[in-house]
Amino acid sequence: MSEPFPEQAPRRGYRGYIASRPVQGNRTPQHVQNLVIRDYALRNGLLFKLSATEHAMPHCYMMLEQVLDELPSLEGMIVYSLFMLPQRRERRLDVFRRVLDQGAALHTAVEGLLLAGPDDIGRLEDIRRIQEVMDRTPDPGPVLRRPLLPNSAPSNPADDPQG
Repeated sequence: MSEPFPEQAPRRGYRGYIASRPVQGNRTPQHVQNLVIRDYALRNGLLFKLSATEHAMPHCYMMLEQVLDELPSLEGMIVYSLFMLPQRRERRLDVFRRVLDQGAALHTAVEGLLLAGPDDIGRLEDIRRIQEVMDRTPDPGPVLRRPLLPNSAPSNPADDPQG
């Protein structure tokens, strides 16, 4: 007689997730993204499975959806960067919830962050918000060098404006 609920196969490994479009305005070759993820996995004792590569179209997350659907058979996923996840907060929170609802983890290789429980969501979102504020802040331009004391000379003669 068969069991009413067949035993589930053990979860094994972490699927990588890389981008084929810019992340934070920078284009990182896919092989470099994979090297970063593989190194992160090695340093953290995680079994790395091949990466899924997101399509280049803006706001397309087809491969992310595929990895999320695969989570019941994985321990989790390693994304190249936190900043390649959906920009819209609601969509990003949905990704976080889906990972946690599956009992999985989400690692970010560049930032070295981990989503392993509900308390981690706030920290990840705080980092996103700080980056958004920094992106909107105008560049102050070059910083002027001034002596620490009113009558002190520059420590490097090349820095002396009267030089």
